[in-house]
Amino acid sequence: MRQNASGPRPAALTALVAAVLGLAAAGLIVANQGLATDSPVADGDASGHYAQPKAQGDETAEAMRSAVRSENGTAPIKPASSGGTDPLPTSDPLRATESAPSPAVGPLFYTGQGAPGHGCSASVVHSPKGDLIVTAAHCVYQDGFRTDIAFVPGYRDGVAPYGVWVPASVDLDPEWAADRDPDHDVAFLRVRRPGADTRAIEQVTGAERIRFRPPVGQQARVTGYPVTEERPVSCQNATKSFSPTQLRFDCADLPNGTSGGPFLTDVDPATGLGTVNGVVGGHDEGGDEETSYSSYFGDGVEALYRRATTAG
Repeated sequence: MRQNASGPRPAALTALVAAVLGLAAAGLIVANQGLATDSPVADGDASGHYAQPKAQGDETAEAMRSAVRSENGTAPIKPASSGGTDPLPTSDPLRATESAPSPAVGPLFYTGQGAPGHGCSASVVHSPKGDLIVTAAHCVYQDGFRTDIAFVPGYRDGVAPYGVWVPASVDLDPEWAADRDPDHDVAFLRVRRPGADTRAIEQVTGAERIRFRPPVGQQARVTGYPVTEERPVSCQNATKSFSPTQLRFDCADLPNGTSGGPFLTDVDPATGLGTVNGVVGGHDEGGDEETSYSSYFGDGVEALYRRATTAG
């Protein structure tokens, strides 16, 4: 495992990584880019919607105290937009490397099996209420909706600069719930911050835009959090068409944990915010360490987004 460049890990981080490696040794990390566990789950309704009880989310947030240090009130001020976009030159060599955290991207932690550990990634996307994140469906639904999820935007080295957020509701396509259809490996979560702070996440971190029916062949940046690392990795390349319902992104070293990470285009170099065109998932639930995939953000994903933003 590659160690932190900044020096020894805090004890809590060492325990966290040990727990994740223990899951790997037990065969619980699957051979794709997410985490598969025997986790606490709940039934949603037939439409693929789950409203998480407040007490459940509060319990998850409390469990996260052992995993991250919050810097509430001290998060860096988001820079103003440059008004331009990064050309996103293709990575050379074509492999993911450690990158600076982005305020709207973070890992999904799971707390239901002892020491919390992160196993997927997600990003904040613009919505009318400012409370939406997007990830892969296989990160939040495994024979039921996971009830032990926490999102930590901008996470790095055990620090949660923008706090810990838990789901208020989760929406995915019922075709994913029925048979893990790779063309529907997308989920939207409305999130909240337990405690007195009632601001929507978009007010705190900013948000990526989201694009439906994106053109293929655009330069994109894919970012995610490997399960054994406490900082994100990123890679840049042009997207390709794998099929009419799947995007392909060729780049090595986007391993377990990067599932749900965004395919970003039109990235503002000042803010790091861009436009989500896909998330690591889809074919083979994300692919392997050479190639990543995404369910195509077509009409079905747009309908799912509309449902998630209006759900109670």
